[in-house]
Amino acid sequence: MSQRTARRGGAVWALVITSVAGFMAALDNLVVTTALPSIRKDLGGGLDDLEWTVSAYTLTFAVFLMFGAALGDRFGRRRLFIIGTAVFTAASAAAAMASGIDTLIAARAVQGVGAAIMMPLTLTLLTAAVPVARRGMAYGIWGAVNGLAVASGPLIGGSLTEHVSWHWIFWLNVPLGIALLPLARLRLAESHGAGAPLDIPGTLLASGGLFGVVYGLVRSPVDGWTSPLVLTGLIAGAALLAGFVHHGIHNKNPMLPMRLFRNRAFTGINIASLLMFLGMFGSIFLLSQYMQGVLGYSPTEAGLRMLPWTGMPMLVAPIAGVLSDRIGGRPVVAAGLFLQAAGLGWMASVVTADASYSIQLPGLIISGIGMALYFAPAANLVMSSVRPQEQGIASGANNALREVGGALGIAIMASIFSAQGGYETGQTFVDGLRPALVTGAALVALAGAAALLIPRRHRTESTAQEAATRTSVRQLESMTG
Repeated sequence: MSQRTARRGGAVWALVITSVAGFMAALDNLVVTTALPSIRKDLGGGLDDLEWTVSAYTLTFAVFLMFGAALGDRFGRRRLFIIGTAVFTAASAAAAMASGIDTLIAARAVQGVGAAIMMPLTLTLLTAAVPVARRGMAYGIWGAVNGLAVASGPLIGGSLTEHVSWHWIFWLNVPLGIALLPLARLRLAESHGAGAPLDIPGTLLASGGLFGVVYGLVRSPVDGWTSPLVLTGLIAGAALLAGFVHHGIHNKNPMLPMRLFRNRAFTGINIASLLMFLGMFGSIFLLSQYMQGVLGYSPTEAGLRMLPWTGMPMLVAPIAGVLSDRIGGRPVVAAGLFLQAAGLGWMASVVTADASYSIQLPGLIISGIGMALYFAPAANLVMSSVRPQEQGIASGANNALREVGGALGIAIMASIFSAQGGYETGQTFVDGLRPALVTGAALVALAGAAALLIPRRHRTESTAQEAATRTSVRQLESMTG
């Protein structure tokens, strides 16, 4: 077997392993939402307890993402990926066997810790395994699988709950995780970051700050924005994050060097990611309930009718990855975000208490194409905007911002929905849904504007350098026979 064939085989295995791991971590963001009535029936608990079955995972996931990436850089990315996968798999089994609501919440929190270690390392390991010339397609497939997992969570959760049992939402992860462990050990190459010592003060500031902010956001729809606990979490979290920024500017080896944000490409794509997930998460959260509670579809029927949106990444994202290689990531990401904003705007204009599926379909298709165009080029822009030894922490920061954006999106959209409507009748639900979707569309449009901050020359220069490198390699090969 030639070295080229071996490298290609290693890249394929890395793509399969990291995509499956990313799918599991991303899926569990929203997979529980359509199963909450069945969980409450079996395990009891009040509405606040059910809220925590969703937010416990999001909270620990967001809080420990950058720390997980830093551990991988320091102690070995493959090693920590395996550890994170094992923790996530064991916690999934514990959630499936939970005998009470408190046990389930605890297992969900541990799941989030495992996902926070595993998820940012998927992109770093994939980048190390795939040649530069093929990364666009690889990121496209990786992005398609992750985008499908986020958006299809309600469908998979609803289908398993309706036709089997809610326990299988969590059992689904176990065989996948068990299969990944030996594959990762045998097929992934070990790599490290810059080798700097762990930044304990920065880790505490970032984790504490994210905990406070995300706690305040996920609790605000239930407790109210003026609740003492919510206000304390938001204010204390913001203060700790301000300290984290100060630390990142002045410390010698911070976990997230603030100088990275001097790069317009890195800043632009991270702002766009935050706003995109903010608008998307909140919209999916409410639209899945609209299709079930107002239009009368079962969880499975609602998920199937959302497939033009949720399934589109599997078709379009690989193409988006190729396009980003040819014309640069900036125009592809911006076009995708503006399309998704247009799709959400369409949905806001047509939702009624008895809207037909045909009138919703164009909005779902446009949103799906837009989401698909975003995922792969966004990953490429994040990883190409920093030095190789900084890619682990860059991936962790980007994923943390996405998770915070998702939590913020659900909180804001739920608050707008509650202020303008409610669950009393189909019409009151629509009265709350419409302004929430308008807000989501505006936020995603702002994400598109943020993507335009990325300089045009970023990918052009990078592509030119990569082409020069490949030319030099070919010349060397010809000289050496």
